[in-house]
Amino acid sequence: MSTIALSQRQQAVPCMLMRGGTSRGPFFKAEDLPADLAARDALLLAAMGSPDARQIDGLGGAHPLTSKVGIVRPGSTPGVDLEFLFAQVSVAQAKVDTTPNCGNMLAAAVPFALETGMLTAHGEHSTFRVLTLNTGMQCDITVQTPDGGVRYDGDARIDGVPGTAAPIYINFLDTAGSVCSGLLPTGRALDRIDVEGLPGPGLDVTCIDNGMPMVLMRAADLDRTGYETVAELNADTELKRRLEDIRLKAARLMGLGDVSEKPYPKMCLIAPPRAGGSVATRCFIPHVCHDAIGVLAAVTVATACVLEESVAAGVASLAPGLRPQVSVEHPSGEFSVGLELDPGNPQNVLRAALLRTARLIMRGDVQLPAATTTKVSENQ
Repeated sequence: MSTIALSQRQQAVPCMLMRGGTSRGPFFKAEDLPADLAARDALLLAAMGSPDARQIDGLGGAHPLTSKVGIVRPGSTPGVDLEFLFAQVSVAQAKVDTTPNCGNMLAAAVPFALETGMLTAHGEHSTFRVLTLNTGMQCDITVQTPDGGVRYDGDARIDGVPGTAAPIYINFLDTAGSVCSGLLPTGRALDRIDVEGLPGPGLDVTCIDNGMPMVLMRAADLDRTGYETVAELNADTELKRRLEDIRLKAARLMGLGDVSEKPYPKMCLIAPPRAGGSVATRCFIPHVCHDAIGVLAAVTVATACVLEESVAAGVASLAPGLRPQVSVEHPSGEFSVGLELDPGNPQNVLRAALLRTARLIMRGDVQLPAATTTKVSENQ
């Protein structure tokens, strides 16, 4: 880590604080972090101020959406321009998880690479192939680059973020089975899970992974509307207890094993749209209700909407055709996902494209305490 400097018993590590979509966190060059994973995670925990419910001693925002990290390096695979590793840093526990992906933070990866000189713009719009190391998924990301620099101002608006900004287009090339064995890891679009306290033969769920492992349920089947506020759902201890029970059981069906200490699969309540969209959602990530919906979660929900036997059948409202635009309603607005279906098998999603925005908030060095300096240097 040649770029790290020691000053006043603290360790300075270069980073940029960036918003990607509806998430936020520091971005690092991979070369500026320890190669040893334990040392790297210790550094990230210290940088974010974890474990601490307030993250008062770090860059974290005391919420899963603002306790995220992006790690970027040049592409090493033919045809790949950039490699991106996402890290979800637990707020209250000393845990760093790089298993799932994050499409929101992904939106800031190319701007970060351009800002640091890792990539060079080519024209008014620049498109780069990005490999997400978490899941092995590739995507093409297009940003506006007038005069050779990243443009951040513009007219694009995404719900969950105030104001407008320059659009960033993400075209996912292959998202099915990002963590699980395939799109439908149980081999079915509909499964039934026994839930304590619920009458009947069990709860219908769809276990699916098209970029994000998720368990979808009809809100009405859990005696909820699916239109509750985030605050109401976060205070609903009975529902959250049931969702965790369902999550643990569904994860085993999905081949994920014991996920009691994992941030996936995400849980999602769905209901008929009521704001002109395709489907209404309330997502848990996995124990806190999302103020919006994650990028890859939206792609996964949109995919479920085109599967005839999923829990979304009869709930979602979609126009016919092989290129449906799925408007996923969430607590703070909507998220549109453009799908391309296989003409020979309309149940097969070939591509998913969406719009995000990003912004560079701050550049500089994050200062790490002396205890971290010692721990990291021991692993160099």
